[in-house]
Amino acid sequence: MRENFNRQLETLNREMTEMGALCENAIESAAKALLYHDEKSAKETMVVEEEINQAERDIESLCLKLLLKQQPVAADLRMVSSALKMITDMERIGDQAADIAGIVRHVEFDEDYDNDYIKKMAKGVSKMVTESVDAFVERSLDMARDVIRRDDEIDDWFKKACGDLAGYIGTNPAKASLALDLMMTAKYLERIGDHAVNVAGWVEFSITGAHNYSAHEAAN
Repeated sequence: MRENFNRQLETLNREMTEMGALCENAIESAAKALLYHDEKSAKETMVVEEEINQAERDIESLCLKLLLKQQPVAADLRMVSSALKMITDMERIGDQAADIAGIVRHVEFDEDYDNDYIKKMAKGVSKMVTESVDAFVERSLDMARDVIRRDDEIDDWFKKACGDLAGYIGTNPAKASLALDLMMTAKYLERIGDHAVNVAGWVEFSITGAHNYSAHEAAN
């Protein structure tokens, strides 16, 4: 029975990694859609978001089978229950990537505006999502805690992006609509970072049995 359980855990790890990769793809395609006014990337984001939703359903089904049929010991129980919590945050990451892509349909694109902070945020949260899932698969407490620490960097970029965009509105009042869309995008990216931290927090719980990090309410 234990051999069968281990095989199913391997399947769980593989499917979690694949879902994490889908989240990374969704973030990258959504950022590309907005920053370069790329309709194709916007549509790709919507497709990936549906794939993330399906991955959540598949993993949830597998976790429930493990819990109901295999009677896991305490450490395995923490791992499976943590995966159930993690996929909820990962599904929300897909939703927020789709929200970013949706902005492309009405944004007033300006090639002269430098979106440097938003680019940094997109790259940063994408890496956080990937590494939080890798931490789960590799059982790496150090990696999970590093993701949690990097949330402060994302928050700092978010504040700088909003400050920069407020200044942009002051000098380009006709572009206020664009600036507000970009502010909303920055907020979505900040929330994605929060979700990545939530995932990392559940990784910590799965390893140690303690959930010391309180997730941001903004990510719920």
